[in-house]
Amino acid sequence: MLPMRVHSGVAAGARWTLYPWTSYWRGTHEPAVQAALMQLGHGDIRGWNCWDLGAHFGLYSVGLARRVGPSGQVAAFEPNPLSYARLERHRKMNALTWLKTYQAAASDKTDYAELFTYGNLQTTTTHLPYEGETHSVATKPLSIRTLKLDECVQAGDLLPPNFVKIDVEGHGHRALAGMSKTLRTARPLLLIAFHGQNEVDGVLNLLDPLHYERMEIGRAGEGSDLFIGRDYLFTPPT
Repeated sequence: MLPMRVHSGVAAGARWTLYPWTSYWRGTHEPAVQAALMQLGHGDIRGWNCWDLGAHFGLYSVGLARRVGPSGQVAAFEPNPLSYARLERHRKMNALTWLKTYQAAASDKTDYAELFTYGNLQTTTTHLPYEGETHSVATKPLSIRTLKLDECVQAGDLLPPNFVKIDVEGHGHRALAGMSKTLRTARPLLLIAFHGQNEVDGVLNLLDPLHYERMEIGRAGEGSDLFIGRDYLFTPPT
């Protein structure tokens, strides 16, 4: 894997691997999301605690860790073993000791689950089973760990977050359910990518009672309700 620097975006200047299968080093991936991350805290998030659920190769985890600095903490969760190995490599390449990585999926319980891979661990779409998705030989499932993040906070392994990014292929409502106590006490900013209607309904059922406001990333004002396939920033009441 050839080492190079990320050219632009939230992780600009970070050391990165060129091969195989990544163009993240260009810094042009999901520009609206990257812009939203760079605007957190009006551009200054030194000392913040951030969680990255669905970290993949760690572009956002590394970028956030470089921005919070050693006085903060970033926790990155990635269950896919190939993606996790790349994430951990990028953490070490950038000497980010305050970036904690977990080869696990955030969920509503600490346990084991099946990650449906359909035989290709190199994609970004490996996922925990969707509601109604049938287990079959074609899914080529892989056993992974799941973590209830409230328990990690209670055990002192995780610091309560100022910001959480969630992009977990339809499992976001389960991940949020597993951090419901932390949501009520820490009231973090949330950036959520939606992949299905069950995920949308579950997330809103958890956040609406807490009076979170939402805005679609890349829009000037309060966002539409066309959630699936879009990214939203959820802000707690002040």
